[in-house]
Amino acid sequence: MSALKTEVEPDEVGLDAQRLDRIESHFAKYVDAGKLAGWSVAVARRGKVAYVAHHGLRDVEAGLPVTDDTIWRIYSMTKPITSVAALMLWEEGALELTDPVSRYIPSFADTRVYRSGSALNPGTEPVVEPVRVHHLLTHTSGLTYGFHHAHPVDEMYRGKGHEFGAPRGHDLATACDTWASLPLLFQPGSEWNYGVSTDVLGRVVEVASGMSLDAFFRERILDPLGMTDTGFHVSGEEDLARLATLYVPKPGGGLVRSGAMAEAITREPTFLSGGGGLASTLHDYHRFTQMLARGGELDGVRLLGPRTLAYATRNHLPGGADLETVGRPIFAESTYQGTGFGLGFSVVVDPAAGKQLQGLGEYGWGGLASTAFYIDPVEELSVVFMTQLMPSSTYPIRPQLRVLVSQAVVS
Repeated sequence: MSALKTEVEPDEVGLDAQRLDRIESHFAKYVDAGKLAGWSVAVARRGKVAYVAHHGLRDVEAGLPVTDDTIWRIYSMTKPITSVAALMLWEEGALELTDPVSRYIPSFADTRVYRSGSALNPGTEPVVEPVRVHHLLTHTSGLTYGFHHAHPVDEMYRGKGHEFGAPRGHDLATACDTWASLPLLFQPGSEWNYGVSTDVLGRVVEVASGMSLDAFFRERILDPLGMTDTGFHVSGEEDLARLATLYVPKPGGGLVRSGAMAEAITREPTFLSGGGGLASTLHDYHRFTQMLARGGELDGVRLLGPRTLAYATRNHLPGGADLETVGRPIFAESTYQGTGFGLGFSVVVDPAAGKQLQGLGEYGWGGLASTAFYIDPVEELSVVFMTQLMPSSTYPIRPQLRVLVSQAVVS
């Protein structure tokens, strides 16, 4: 296990120390009000960690504090790691962004698109073009999530046991075949919808590499970056003691422990979710963000070329549109206005439109339990925030975090 420590005084990298302290004083109020159990945050600029803070408890009932080695469920912050895996294989010639997904998962050759009707009796039509690898990376595949509760196809996912994750006993290959058998929400490439696209991408990584997703992550990404506390399950007495408790808001105020979803990370999974299966620490995910911020390299280890990363972090939505224009207004780990989507990351295309203090070209993503990260290449900022509250839409943590960090940048 490794702890993340500050490397420079804030003023050495153009940050105001007193203004940075507003981060802790603000989010401490969330803990005092019983809205969050506890949290950790790290701010780095120009490649150096300038601010680290922890506050509150990782387990309220047991009275255990958040520490610098606390383990957090990062849910959809798994997606950028899976996306990097696919981009690495693209660089090596093992796959093409334009490849039909059916090249790796044959069941996708028969996919159809929802046209009308109920979940029990849907009308469908053929795809105009097949689901391709780049559709998975950009969430323009037409795949969805069962937990959306917004469309008959979502209901069909739930009917097959796919609301959060996959039914017990199903592996990734089985899950992908199930999703391929259900209609797409729309023609691939025509709209944006948050769904299981990155899970399917994880299966593409497995087939293209000849390795299981956990083995690929470990050998090609996690171990090379020194992310030793990141994985698909938490085991062993010592590590389980570091695992933060997962909470949901209690009606009328306060927090209540989550049930089965919280326990899933403590069992070795059959279903390796590239869309949301990892747990990590502040230290480890900071290492991942630094690799991104440095153009694909960290401490002599290069995972991606800088041009690949620059290409992945530009807007790939059809017509250069933002999520507000082409996205289904259901759920996303970012604002819709002024935000596009790249190959695995949200990308800010119009800072004014979102009414958040964001920089042009800023990219990142978040997780279901209110975790978040972002990187601002212009300001050379990277920020990681960890907590454990579902759902992530409960409080405006992310826009507040951005303001609190940005107002501390003084040169």
